[in-house]
Amino acid sequence: MYDFIIIGGGIVGMSTAMQLIQLYPDAKMLLLEKESGPARHQTGHNSGVIHAGVYYTPGSLKARFCLEGNKATKAFCDKHAIRYDECGKLLVATNALEMERMKALWERTAANGLERSWLSAAELREREPNIVGIGGIFVPSSGIVSYAEVTAAMAREFQAAGGEIRYSAQVQGLQEHADQVVVRAGADEFRGRFLITCSGLMADRVVRMLGIEPSFIICPFRGEYYLLPKQHNQIVNHLIYPIPDPSMPFLGVHLTRMIDGTVTVGPNAVLATKREGYRKSDISLPDLFETLTTPGILKVLAKNLRPGLIELKNSLFKGGYLKQVQKYCPSITKADLTDYPAGVRAQAVSRDGKLIDDFLFVNTRRSVNVCNAPSPAATSAIPIGAHIVDKVREQLAATGTRLTARIPDNPQRAAG
Repeated sequence: MYDFIIIGGGIVGMSTAMQLIQLYPDAKMLLLEKESGPARHQTGHNSGVIHAGVYYTPGSLKARFCLEGNKATKAFCDKHAIRYDECGKLLVATNALEMERMKALWERTAANGLERSWLSAAELREREPNIVGIGGIFVPSSGIVSYAEVTAAMAREFQAAGGEIRYSAQVQGLQEHADQVVVRAGADEFRGRFLITCSGLMADRVVRMLGIEPSFIICPFRGEYYLLPKQHNQIVNHLIYPIPDPSMPFLGVHLTRMIDGTVTVGPNAVLATKREGYRKSDISLPDLFETLTTPGILKVLAKNLRPGLIELKNSLFKGGYLKQVQKYCPSITKADLTDYPAGVRAQAVSRDGKLIDDFLFVNTRRSVNVCNAPSPAATSAIPIGAHIVDKVREQLAATGTRLTARIPDNPQRAAG
């Protein structure tokens, strides 16, 4: 019998496991991951940006967690000798409308407590000779890292503290009883006093295994990237982002300096035809049927029909994708857009057709289920993990479960 069973070996699940065993060092813990190693899905298929918290509503959990996570991620990397680059982010306005939107972002960055600088067109050109724009905001605390490396280090810390990890263990059934949860993974059966699930793209299906009909569904969006040829590795000095359209849920196509020295362009956002489908040819008929017959998702698609069709066109034809990049980096050509692995984002959608932009938990007497951990979840993984651990403590108190806790001076910072 385990005290805790954690499902999910992405960065949120691993951060939660690491911090949970720091709080309850004598507890017996098991983490189950269906893949053969950690960080095989969203965590390992993103741009690796350490975000600063530019875009989020002041005072929100997203804004707070991103700011805290930026610092905590770097501290964790310092502790574990993981390479990162605090290269800074430039938001570039290319026309009058974007300049107006940039002014609103300027106010928001101030409210979120970020260090930043306002750049004129000349100052922008001085910093980035290959970027054109009428102005920009420079945020120095943004950086890049390999989140797969960060997650692997969290796994090692969890195991060093006595935690057990089983890979290639796909959960196929859950049963909750008054005093325990039974987890079936293949031919194996595990029993735990408490369950935490961080299942990302499968979050709604895991909740359904517990006998609960979720009030949301996961809609998968594939984000497609391109890699620039090596001769363009020095094309930018910072992370280059467009000014986002506030009516759109995603940030737009940007130039990212990767931690390996290469530069990627992306992502766009197109409806994925498979929950974990990273290639255009990946199609799951059951997944697609579920997506296209769910009223909430259909409402989202209808509401965003025009931009969705534009994204689809740009996915099929490089020319449209290229125009988005050439707005601020005209020297890039179609031949420069070479293949690069895509990512798939788990977007929770409510039954009434709204994109859920906040944290979403579905809890039972003996489980805490993370159903939506909003972007940028990788940057914010350490404070998100601390928040989940707090939720677990509340649930333990509610059930009268007693475990000896070790309370550090600052539990979240202790993770770094």
